[in-house]
Amino acid sequence: MPGENLSRDEARERAELLSVDGYEVVLDIRSAVDEAEPAEGPRTFRSVTTIRFRAAGTGASTFADLIAPSVNAVTLNGRALDVAAVFDGSRIALEGLAAENVLVVDANCAYSRTGEGLHRFVDPEDGEVYLYTQYEPADARRVYANFEQPDLKAPYRFEVTAPDGWQVWSNGAEESREAGVRRFAETAPISTYITCVVAGPYHYVTDSYTRGDLTIPLGAMCRKGLAKHFDADDIFLITKQGFDLFHELFDYPYPFGKYDQAFVPEYNLGAMENPGMVTFREEYIFRGKVTQASYEARANVILHEMAHMWFGDLVTMKWWDDLWLKESFADFMGSFGLVEATRFDQAWITFANRRKSWAYRADQLPSTHPITADIRDLEDAKLNFDGITYAKGASVLKQLVAYVGREAFLEGARRYFKANAYGNTTLDDLLSVLAEVSGRDMATWSRAWLQTAGVNALTPVLTYDAGGRVTELAVVQEGDELRPHRVAVGLYRLESDGTLARYARADADVSGARTVLTELAGTERPDLVLVNDEDLTYCKIRFDEGSLETLRAHLGDLTDPLARALSWSALWNLTRDGLMPARDFVSLVLAHAGRESDVGVLQMLHTQALTSVTHYAAPDRREQGGRELAAGALHELRIAAPGSEHQLTWARFFAASAATEGDFQLLLGLLEGSARIDGLEVDQELRWDFLLPLAAHGVVDEGVLAAELARDDTASGKRHQVRCLAARPSQAVKDQAWAAVVESDALSNALVEATIAGMQQSSQRGLLAEFAGPYFEVIERVWADRSIQIAMDVVKGLYPSLQGDSATLEATDAWLSAHSEAAPALRRLVLESRDDLARALAAQRCDAAAGN
Repeated sequence: MPGENLSRDEARERAELLSVDGYEVVLDIRSAVDEAEPAEGPRTFRSVTTIRFRAAGTGASTFADLIAPSVNAVTLNGRALDVAAVFDGSRIALEGLAAENVLVVDANCAYSRTGEGLHRFVDPEDGEVYLYTQYEPADARRVYANFEQPDLKAPYRFEVTAPDGWQVWSNGAEESREAGVRRFAETAPISTYITCVVAGPYHYVTDSYTRGDLTIPLGAMCRKGLAKHFDADDIFLITKQGFDLFHELFDYPYPFGKYDQAFVPEYNLGAMENPGMVTFREEYIFRGKVTQASYEARANVILHEMAHMWFGDLVTMKWWDDLWLKESFADFMGSFGLVEATRFDQAWITFANRRKSWAYRADQLPSTHPITADIRDLEDAKLNFDGITYAKGASVLKQLVAYVGREAFLEGARRYFKANAYGNTTLDDLLSVLAEVSGRDMATWSRAWLQTAGVNALTPVLTYDAGGRVTELAVVQEGDELRPHRVAVGLYRLESDGTLARYARADADVSGARTVLTELAGTERPDLVLVNDEDLTYCKIRFDEGSLETLRAHLGDLTDPLARALSWSALWNLTRDGLMPARDFVSLVLAHAGRESDVGVLQMLHTQALTSVTHYAAPDRREQGGRELAAGALHELRIAAPGSEHQLTWARFFAASAATEGDFQLLLGLLEGSARIDGLEVDQELRWDFLLPLAAHGVVDEGVLAAELARDDTASGKRHQVRCLAARPSQAVKDQAWAAVVESDALSNALVEATIAGMQQSSQRGLLAEFAGPYFEVIERVWADRSIQIAMDVVKGLYPSLQGDSATLEATDAWLSAHSEAAPALRRLVLESRDDLARALAAQRCDAAAGN
């Protein structure tokens, strides 16, 4: 539809014209449980919306947003409009506005199977139907008529008629319930994208949070089939710890009444910060044994979304250019809150190793952008939920705290909330208050960190005297934009007990191309120099040659877990940049990962080692590298403490890297019970982890997978089975998988994702080769015909990166050259995939050179 992709200019013009006084949204969702599918077209529900708004002058024209199969009636100020004349499928034209207006839209809106709008899920376990909404950035218009942009805030009243026996929740508390009709309290002024409805026979647990005179009713819910796994007590514990911390730090009471948290099926995101009704992906309810890293990740998301109640919901960006105003802050406060208020007091290690890895990758893509991005339209906005906006922004905020001081940063936040409550802001609003409280030049800082793109590399350069003492230690900065960095530089030495420990440290402001740290002159020669010790700034760490040799031999001897995580991250960046052969990184993992105490870091190393073998190793080294990983994983699995989370992590890695007939037979034996590893409990989730490589290598067939689904006849089991089915090594299977996601829209978003993941097996490059050409023939059609979420999954997931050759690179360049007018968001996805492939080819050349 021409009007579906709202532009920034259109939004700005509409915001100058309109102010919205309130919405009344009436939904009838009883059709969700109708057994019969509609004879034609999608299954729909009735949506009646009343919008009261003012216009800056009479006689003006504008439009309301609505994406719906049909509209029954549109009334403006009591005047019935010709639906066919004013509704084009995505917009309702409004002419001749008065100073004060009332718009009523009666529509039939479609349930979603893509996770956008009002998603409808049928549980295969018991046939129950579950609904939830997901709107960001602009899918509220799939559920009710509105002005779909963040700066036209308004209060909302929702009324929902639901099937008998269902529960219904919205942003506001339920005020009344009569004959299946639920009415909810009016909300504070909020943006369209954070309104929410959740409905169905959910399992619901309640609690409450009290602080002084403030009491917040708490709720948590999941599907009935997951109730036996639902650890609501831990969710409420983290929730209360977060409220305690944020109330203390922000000095502004939670402003949205109740606080429900819904764990919902087939969710596209990690979670969404709808005020009073936060939604999460249900994978955060753990069906089997998981590591503490998984619990930490869930707790981080809980605190991330809670921080949004202030950063994003109370104070909201005017347009998606300033998405960082909410996402960077929430990402930072998630880790900050874990360390300050919960049992996960080592969360900065996870942040340094995992979140920053995401940011470094995004910041080296051709699509990198300043943290304050140029967002022209909604398609741009959808793609801007990336590693720059989240993880780089959070990293920069961590440096900002070091730059202005913790108390100044928090005082700035307090003043920002009080000055802009229930309003919309831009970058300048935040910078002005931070400059006021800190006395720092925030404009210069912003230009360097928020308004330019790219990541710097910091390298130590040392000179020594005849006695081996440091005469000068300088930090050399590389990058297109040389930025000011607040860093700590740590000097480490090998101690007599064999450990590698820090013996000296200097804090310094690094700026320009070369900065000398005079504080470290005269110290004894270090075995390791760690620039950005304590991870204060955002940069890629490089090593001098002596430090690199120390890490090759003694990385596992580093006593400080954050220093180890930073070293691993730096070594991975060297590998990605084609400066270290992939075989060297794999060797480092095999030599030292077994001594890694932080299981989150260990899991990341496993992922990176597999990526090294799959994409960065010279082609003639892949098979050998894979066997080395599998053998190393099995060795560590056998010696890991029985029943430990490290044992579980090595078991999963062994399954993912299994490469020989002996590996597959062991996995089969563990599944069937004929083999045993002391302390390893093969629960249902681990069974599926073992079955995926067995299916991919043709060791188990469709019958075995059907039997496993019968054993685990749940929504999760179905996703696992679909993934395994698509992984089988057969051309017919690959053809079927391709058709299911490219030529049909019958699969839900979750099953599209599972099919793509199963189809793309690194051991099946030959089977996948035939799709390289068709990929470039279909992606523009897919982008035009499918929802943006599904189109993104297909375009990213089916890119022929596993071919890993120059022919694929040339085919990508040919498509880009021939499709200069394609949708910018589509071109961005293809450009990003091309960059990943070009990087992989460079890394392969580096690895091949190391073998010559």
